[in-house]
Amino acid sequence: MTIASDLLAWYDANARALPWRAPPGSALADPYRVWLSEIMLQQTTVAAVKPYFAAFTRRWPDVLALAAADEAELMAAWAGLGYYARARNLVACARAVATEHGGRFPDTEEGLRKLPGIGAYTAAAIAAIAFGRRAVVVDANVERVTARLSALETPLPAGKPMLHAFADSITPDERSGDFAQAMMDLGSTICTVRRPACLACPIAGACKGRDEAERYPLKAPKPVRPERRGSIFWLECDGDVLLCRRPPKGLLGGMAALPTGPWLPKDPGLADAPIETDWLLAGTVRHVFTHFALEASIYRATLPHVTLANDGGQSWFWAPITRIEQSGLPTLFAKAAAIARSMQ
Repeated sequence: MTIASDLLAWYDANARALPWRAPPGSALADPYRVWLSEIMLQQTTVAAVKPYFAAFTRRWPDVLALAAADEAELMAAWAGLGYYARARNLVACARAVATEHGGRFPDTEEGLRKLPGIGAYTAAAIAAIAFGRRAVVVDANVERVTARLSALETPLPAGKPMLHAFADSITPDERSGDFAQAMMDLGSTICTVRRPACLACPIAGACKGRDEAERYPLKAPKPVRPERRGSIFWLECDGDVLLCRRPPKGLLGGMAALPTGPWLPKDPGLADAPIETDWLLAGTVRHVFTHFALEASIYRATLPHVTLANDGGQSWFWAPITRIEQSGLPTLFAKAAAIARSMQ
């Protein structure tokens, strides 16, 4: 028996039931659902993705429906899932599939990689799982499994090409989509980051790193994440709160948000406040982004009448405070809103 056959036999009996999957060995999965799930799962857990996936597929059941979606509504539906460039690429990709491919996803890695937001991993996953192509699918779970199987002594990220080559060497020509999902399931349920259940592993006999599994994969030291300071403004008027639409490109691009000042190494104070008034400090909020950590002061003001001389380049709008949860605020601003409202 080989690694592939042992693992596929285990997968046939133990595959996780996920809403975007077809059962092991059955007809191929819906490319739209595979693509949507893979985009959502990037740097996000299965548990976090499930409710978003269910809501998206109810509202936009196929790629043509998603291509016709209002971008602001889609961004609001994505709020809380993080890494918002994924949502912008989601719309761009759906529209490319609708206009350039007649509503059908390309069925090869090469064709898929030409679409917005689809990189090497996602293209391989869709090609294998949705179209039955032989493709080498390597996500974080697969990296961990292959690093232990091969006892790779080269730290990541430098060792990534070696892990891809090793995954290629064990990927079967048939059922490569099931094999990829089996590797993902193995990493999620047995070959876990901490306390891997080696005694329950169906391919433990082939694992060179079994006796010290938690040691792998080796990782290079992470650089220190920079710290930034910022300000967030909560301005109330007649039961509404002032929001803005962030620029389409850049951090949290296209999302509804509370107005902010600049995010700098030092506290910017009231710089770029939407209006000059007596702002009161309501508290602080901390949020960690991919490339930096932010600590923001939350300033609050309530005025009976507000006239904004200009929008400062931002798109202002008012939203009912009682419905702020439906405004599609990203996590940072949802946390800031909760702190500001607690001061009422």
